[in-house]
Amino acid sequence: MKAVVFHEIGKISLDNVPDPSVESDSDAVVRLTSSAICGTDLHVIRGTLGGMQAGTILGHEGVGVIEEVGRGVRNLRRGDRVLIPSTISCGFCSYCRFGYTAQCDNANPNGARAGTAFFGGPKSTGPINGLQAEYARTPFAHASLVKLPDGIDDDRAILMSDIFPTGYFGAQLAEVGSGDTVVVFGAGPVGQFAVASAWLLGAGRVIVIDRLADRLETARQQGAEIVNFDEEDPVEAILTLTGGIGADRAIDAVGVDAQHAQGGAAASTDMARRGEEESRQVTPKREEDGANWIPGDAPTQALDWAVASLAKAGTLGVIGVYPPNDRCFPLGAAMNKNLTLKMGNCNHRSIIPGLVERVRSGAFDPLIVLTNREPMMNVIDAYNAFDKREPGWLKVKLDVSA
Repeated sequence: MKAVVFHEIGKISLDNVPDPSVESDSDAVVRLTSSAICGTDLHVIRGTLGGMQAGTILGHEGVGVIEEVGRGVRNLRRGDRVLIPSTISCGFCSYCRFGYTAQCDNANPNGARAGTAFFGGPKSTGPINGLQAEYARTPFAHASLVKLPDGIDDDRAILMSDIFPTGYFGAQLAEVGSGDTVVVFGAGPVGQFAVASAWLLGAGRVIVIDRLADRLETARQQGAEIVNFDEEDPVEAILTLTGGIGADRAIDAVGVDAQHAQGGAAASTDMARRGEEESRQVTPKREEDGANWIPGDAPTQALDWAVASLAKAGTLGVIGVYPPNDRCFPLGAAMNKNLTLKMGNCNHRSIIPGLVERVRSGAFDPLIVLTNREPMMNVIDAYNAFDKREPGWLKVKLDVSA
């Protein structure tokens, strides 16, 4: 089968690899119809989220049809169309039973204290081969996979594999409630769903901070008030908009992207052409004038702004990805304002069913965030455009069967 394979920092390719198979009774093999490219994929390619093992298939978002199930999978069968949550959970440990499915005791082969297991991640997360492939083995299929109703197409379903539930989780972490003024840092795909989720949870106002005009415009189309930090100080703008009080809730949807910022242009990516469709490679540059989000080489810039812009006794939810070795946070400023800080990896399996029902019923349509659909054979070009933050490239769906 064809799959996007990580080889080393700055080098991935579309390769022919062996098809997966059922390895345990709780496994299923899914034929992917759709996958997607996420900012987390860029983190591992750049090496900002380290520990990737050569040969690992990338990708943690997927929709497909079950081809084979293990003997222990009693609720699904061959031919079922399913959504694959990005994080993996067993369904029976104490954490899964209480809804903390991202902290499952059994999903991560590194042990109960190893933390979240997700598809296509570094050694610390498994590693478990990812979903930018024609087929995937899905562990604990009985507890992880979500059967899809007929009324939800792939375009909408793929958005619920990771980014919609993660944005919703961010709004939950921030404790968004009726009438709250919410500020979202980052208008990327997850940030857009944090905006949508804040509205779903009853926010009275939503303010979005970014610098890319097309992403800010998408947030405005969702009813958010927008602030371009290239044009004005975001903390001053938030305080002005809130009568000097600050926001009740803040969501950091940026994460480690802020670490590579240096004002101006989006991060650049070099494409190494090998001339063979099955071995096309991408090599992101790590140069000083590259940038992703925030001016100034400060890993905590979004966090600094969030803490400064929150009202006293406000709440900050962090869903942006930070590597395990990050040690920086404006602790003193947050403590002095009696802020509440919550963070973590999304409990996908607990959140997804409710979102599926919202989409199925027509209560919410997530399609505004999906901007690009590319066949699998164009995946390297799609990575390039997404990495550069080219205008109009907000969320990329990969048509695996195309």
